Amino acid sequence: MSVTSQYKDAWEGFWSEAPDVPGEVFWDAEPAVTAGAHLALFEPHVADPALTLVDLGCGNGTQTRFLAGRFHQVLGVDLSAAAVEHARRQDPSGEQRFRELDAVDGDAVAQLHAELGDANVYMRGVLHQCVEKDRQALADTIATLVGERGRAFVVELGEAAGARLAALAQGEAGPPAKLLPVLRHGIAPGAVADAEASRLFAAAGLDVIAEGELPLATTEYASDGSRLELPSRWLVVGRGSGRDDG
Repeated sequence: MSVTSQYKDAWEGFWSEAPDVPGEVFWDAEPAVTAGAHLALFEPHVADPALTLVDLGCGNGTQTRFLAGRFHQVLGVDLSAAAVEHARRQDPSGEQRFRELDAVDGDAVAQLHAELGDANVYMRGVLHQCVEKDRQALADTIATLVGERGRAFVVELGEAAGARLAALAQGEAGPPAKLLPVLRHGIAPGAVADAEASRLFAAAGLDVIAEGELPLATTEYASDGSRLELPSRWLVVGRGSGRDDG
């Protein structure tokens, strides 16, 4: 199974046009308010920090480069070849690894697991951008990558975020400038019910070890200077006992 060419083309078009300037992409917030905040929730549940960390849906690699300072080995993967090229350009020393990967291609994912062994996974805001038919395959991918020893941190927009984004897009002033390219390329976030992620990972054979809510930072700001944040839910999943609610 793999994504449709239309879906892949949308991402290629978006990343081909996206500027290399940090913070110009709607979700490309600085790591201090994204991956940094998430690691405080994730690290207590990582059973084996020596495993490679896979940044799944790495985009231009902003979070990947931060994560590389906290884990021994990090690999950023993305569906879009243009995104991977962005990531490599922003890492001129070539110290960080990036790779193109269709995350719902079961054979490609199995090959990656065979290469890396069990891995830890970081995935931010990918599930809600998938078409509905690919969501279970994406959860299955995470189950394959974490294997028996790994853990995954997954953060997705909450149900309430859909209404907030719709209101922004339809407001009198029009969509925020950094949201416009997302909408123009047909990458409008889909509605994922708050309970759906848990069901998908359970069907993939993973346990929800911890979960909670927190605001997801964007790079847009309101007229009063406050950062635009969207409601989100986070999960730590893996094959293991014990559960803590955040």
